[in-house]
Amino acid sequence: MIGRWHGLVIDCTDPQGLAEFYEKLLGMIRVQDDGAFVVIGDAPDRPGVAFARVEGWQPPKWPDETAHMHFDVRVDDLAAAGEKVLALGARRLEGGGERFHVYADPAGHPFCLVG
Repeated sequence: MIGRWHGLVIDCTDPQGLAEFYEKLLGMIRVQDDGAFVVIGDAPDRPGVAFARVEGWQPPKWPDETAHMHFDVRVDDLAAAGEKVLALGARRLEGGGERFHVYADPAGHPFCLVG
């Protein structure tokens, strides 16, 4: 095991509104709310579903396009976990920061390792 599931992040233009919809749909509670980044779940210390504001985000044109989401995976050591996912076939993508790094899985789907 390289890491533990930390959350699923869904890009959108209205994190507050989309979080409210999923709170009602899934029976979850709001466990974090930073305005542009809202997390819902069943408890603050468990994996959740996050909604992140992305300027200019456009919904997919169903059925011609698929939805866009990415996983955040909590790790103890960003560098060590990064080496392991690269060995599994991931590739590093631009972006990230001191507390998270962005990668693409072998099929090209983005995900983040979060320290």
